[in-house]
Amino acid sequence: MNATRHAAAPGAASRRRPGVLLVTAVLPLLVVAGCSTPLPTADPEPVPAVPPPAVSVAQAQRVLDAVADVVAAGDETNDPAGLAARLEGPALAIRSAEYVRTVATGGARPPTVLPFDEQALIVPETDTWPRVQLVVTEQPADLQAPRVLVLRQSAPREQYKLWGWARLLPSAQTPATAAPEEGSPTLPPDAEGLLVTPRDAVAQYTDVLANGDASPHVGSFAPDAFRSAIESERSGVVTQLGDAATLSQTYAPKGEPVVTMQTADGGAIVVSEIETTTTVTLPPTGGSIQVEPFYSALAGGATTAGTSLTRIFAGVVVMYVPPAGSDAQVQVLAGEQSVTGAATA
Repeated sequence: MNATRHAAAPGAASRRRPGVLLVTAVLPLLVVAGCSTPLPTADPEPVPAVPPPAVSVAQAQRVLDAVADVVAAGDETNDPAGLAARLEGPALAIRSAEYVRTVATGGARPPTVLPFDEQALIVPETDTWPRVQLVVTEQPADLQAPRVLVLRQSAPREQYKLWGWARLLPSAQTPATAAPEEGSPTLPPDAEGLLVTPRDAVAQYTDVLANGDASPHVGSFAPDAFRSAIESERSGVVTQLGDAATLSQTYAPKGEPVVTMQTADGGAIVVSEIETTTTVTLPPTGGSIQVEPFYSALAGGATTAGTSLTRIFAGVVVMYVPPAGSDAQVQVLAGEQSVTGAATA
């Protein structure tokens, strides 16, 4: 697992946010008989050809520290009440559901360990909102894979919030991006100049998740551990169910990509949410499905399902889309999904 390192090591005391000091001097006009002294001409700082980065390295670490404090407070009591101050989107939905799971399992399945020390930082070069920055974290103490944290600021006066996270996949090669001090250009969902548009890349990948090798887009994507895990789990559930019930799954992008940032080679890093709906259905002969405590809590307390059990997963996927004309495949760099809802019928 390699992440392009642009920033200093986390916690470095030397991080400072650059500042600009503007000094205005009032110069009296002196007139001397027989001669004159030319007035000094203004020599302003040149206007940058591109907007400055949306956030500095030091600011990014302060954001991470603030998010970490809110998450730690929630984890201590398994109470999601305060999470909305610094979490939103799939991050808020997943963490809230994880607290339900922790309580329902008597602490046997605690929340995901989230590291907040940055290893690499990718910030946008933009003067508009919403703004999204990506943080590749250091490896957690439990030796799980580093995470890609997605931080979003919806408006100028709003706080940055943790929008989502994804597990960095084994052997993923994060493409080179602009240094945080410069910022990476952001691209729209229908951006051209790429192998496929960011919007189409996400839609095609969801088709690959749903249909595997039968998808017409499977050749456009390099094999990845996130997809393999989903396929393996699906196969295991089908085998376990046998003839007793059937399994159906759907995958769909949830809205547009939350951010697309250009890479140094003209490609792009695309981050999006994917929603998965999984339903186990009994045959017409009848019977019932025993609902485990976690899903029962999400489903309002039902302990059995007479016809079907449906689970909703929120997932975050980070992928690299090569530039147009490249022989490379689209590569999934990070991915993670978790149950956020359940229903019985």
